[in-house]
Order: sequence, then C-alpha cells, then structure tokens
Amino acid sequence: MVVRMVRTKVLAILLGPAGIGLEAIFDSVLTLVRTLFDLGISSSGVRQIASAESSGDPQRIARTVFTLRRTCLVLGALGAVSLLLGREWASRAAFDDANHATAIGWLAIALFFANVNAGQGALLQGLRRVGDLARMKIIGAIAGAAASIPIVMVWGRGGVPAYMIVGAGMALLVSWYYTRKVAVAKVAMPASIVISEARGLFALGIAFMVSGLIASGAAFLLRALITREFGLEGAGQFQAASALSMVYIGFILQAMGTDFYPRLTAVAADDEKCNRTVNEQAEVSLLLALPGILGTLALAPWVIKLFYSGDFSLATDILSWQMCGMLLRIMSWPMGFIVMAKGRGAMVFWTELAAFGTYLAMAWSGLQWFGLMGAGIAFFGMYVFHVTMMYTVVRRMTGFRWDSQYLGFATVGLSAALFVLWVRLEWPEPWATLVPCTLSAAASLYSLKKLLAIVGFERMQRIAGKLKLSWVLEALR
Repeated sequence: MVVRMVRTKVLAILLGPAGIGLEAIFDSVLTLVRTLFDLGISSSGVRQIASAESSGDPQRIARTVFTLRRTCLVLGALGAVSLLLGREWASRAAFDDANHATAIGWLAIALFFANVNAGQGALLQGLRRVGDLARMKIIGAIAGAAASIPIVMVWGRGGVPAYMIVGAGMALLVSWYYTRKVAVAKVAMPASIVISEARGLFALGIAFMVSGLIASGAAFLLRALITREFGLEGAGQFQAASALSMVYIGFILQAMGTDFYPRLTAVAADDEKCNRTVNEQAEVSLLLALPGILGTLALAPWVIKLFYSGDFSLATDILSWQMCGMLLRIMSWPMGFIVMAKGRGAMVFWTELAAFGTYLAMAWSGLQWFGLMGAGIAFFGMYVFHVTMMYTVVRRMTGFRWDSQYLGFATVGLSAALFVLWVRLEWPEPWATLVPCTLSAAASLYSLKKLLAIVGFERMQRIAGKLKLSWVLEALR
C-alpha cells in the first residue's frame, strides 16, 4: 500500500489526469490481451498445484510444475507476438486513432514478462508458500517503482510504455528468485507428455480465461467509452477512483485468493466443510474491510489529494460510490470461490458474463445521466446484483447460507456504509467528515476486538509485546 501510494503520487504530479488516463488505457489493453493468451492457466494452475501438493506425490507435483512453467512461457511469447502484430488495431480500438500504435507495440515485452510472472505466482500460491509470495510481491513492487519512476521523471508521458516494461521486468526477476528456491523433483518430460499434462490446466483454465476476458474486456470498453465521452482527463479521474478503491481492499482480496482459495480447494468435495470455511472467511474479510471502507468514505476528498492532487477532485464522488460497491464485493467474493474450488468452469463463465454485462449497461446509462459519477454508481449496482446472484447459485450448489451472526453484522455494516455515503454526498463540512469518521472509529474498535477473539488474545499479546504495544491490547480488553 505504501509503495503504491508513493508511485501513484509521483505519477499524478508528473503526468496529471491525462497522463494517468493514458497509463490506464495502456494497462487495460495489456490486461485484455494477457488474459486472452493466459488461457486461465494462472488461475487453474493454482488449483492443479494445490491438488498435486495434497496428494503427497513428488512426481505428480514435479510434472504439474514443469507443465505450468513451460505453458506460461509459450503462451506469453504467443501473446507478445500477437500484440506486436495487432498494435495498430489495438490503438484504434482504444483511442480511435493509430497514434499510439508504436507505444502499444512496445508493451508486448511487458505482456511477456507479466504472463511468465503469473505462472511463478501460481506456483507459490498453489504450494501455499504465503511468506515467499508476500516477500515476492513487496520486494517486486519496491524494485519496480525504484527502477521505473525515474523513466517518467525524464521522459514524461512519452516514457509510460518503458515505465510499464521495466516495472513488469523487475517483478519477474524477483519472482524468479523466489520460485528457484522451491525444491521440485527432477522429471523428464518430452513435449508430447507436456501437452498431455497441459490438458488438465486447459480444461478448467479456458473457463477462467473466458471469465477473465469478460472482466478485462468490460474494463477496456468502459475506459474506451469514458475516453470518447470525457477525454483522457475523464479517464484519468475514473482511474484515480478505481485505483484508490483497491488500495485498502486489494490486500484483503489478494489474501483471499492467496491462502483461502487453495485451502477451500482441499475441502471442496465436502459441502459442509466448504460452507463452514466460506462463512469463516466471510466474517474475517468483513471485519478487516469495514473500518477501511468507512474511513475512505469519510476522508474521500483528502484521500484523493493525498494520493493524487487537487486536479483529481472529480474522482471524489466516483470513489464514494465505488467504496460501497467494494463492501458488497467483500461479501460476494468468498461465495464465488466455492464455484472455482469445485471446478465449475461453465458457472464461472455465466456468472461473470451476467455481472459485467450488467455493469456495462448500467455504466453506459449512468454516464449519460450522471456524468463521471455514473461509473461509480454502476459499480455499486453491479455488486448489488452480484451478491444476490452468487448467493442464489451457491445456495443451490452446496446448500450454503450465511450464518445469522454474520448476516446481522453484514446488514449493520452495509447500512452504515450507505449512511456515510449519503452524509458524504449531501451534508456540508465539517459534518460530512466528522460523522463518518466517528462511525469508522467505532467500527475499527469493534472489528479489532472481534479479530483478537478469533486469532487468540494470548497469541496477539506475544506479538504486541515484541512491538512494545501490549498496552493497546490491554486497553481493548
């Protein structure tokens, strides 16, 4: 979060809203093509490696790892070549002209790096090497920022493609270092056997790829629509709000995918254990998320200025609506992992298609009626739909239902978020800040006490003692 804050602040000052919008469009092009040529391997690979690891068979683990690495390498190369050859078409689709074709062509290098890096991350995630995965992401972010930010300082907006390439390259170097530490049995696998083994990755991976393509395609279309309606300035305002909405929530969603997904996969065959695990994850995720969501809503104008600058004031209302949508996203994601853990690829596809189709329809209407704020309202509307849809799907699939304690907490939390949204949008200062901050502080104390009870007071006391913070826990007690 700190690295992202520094990187974003520097780019906002150096490039302004139009520069941030340009980077966002480039990133959406890159994500769309990478998703297409990833073929869902980075997601299905986690499941396959987790399954191989649970078998305890070193040869099976080695075959799965070898296949994953080779497949990501080949697909990354194919994606890079395709983006290079289709650079002019991509430029016209994104900007309505071919002026950025050369820059997009250079992004083929970043695409190759990102595809290979995704395979490395899937390996660590599937083996549940959470410590190495965390260190890889932290060090990769720091190294990428340190190496890439000077490029933009020297070249300005024209250095954005090089900035993205260097950042992706540094992340790949760091991930390569950590995955080389994984002890895997040596195995001889000719190409024919690799292709045979890859079928297991592709069988589920294609469904993940299509669903990911829907998400990245929707993001691309929305940014292209905003660019046509409001220019790169408007795209920059929307990007600022979208990025900030993920600053706090992102680490919760990453943790959910990193540890929870492989753990859920291991018990996916037992509906009772599966449902209990999801309820536990849902409670912890909401306890972690609610204080930050209320705090971001309370301080939205100042958060925008802190992370970006005063030129991004239009992003405040978008961010406020998106934070309420993020609360619903926290509620829906644990249920979505049931579908993934059970390998129901077709259901993953249809739910994603329905959700993002709804998002685009709402966004198109919202932009016409409410201007840029309409994109934020559409995000909230999509997750109202998504929570309802996923609860219905998993209820029929596994008999899942929220336990009464979680349901009560979620209802209070969502009501508080909507109240704070209304206060932020309608009340004058200082009440628009003071009242939400008070609610955020109360939610923080409640969540912290509940989390301490879940983790164990004595365990947290030992950790706090090392940090000289025992007095804080005693006060909470």
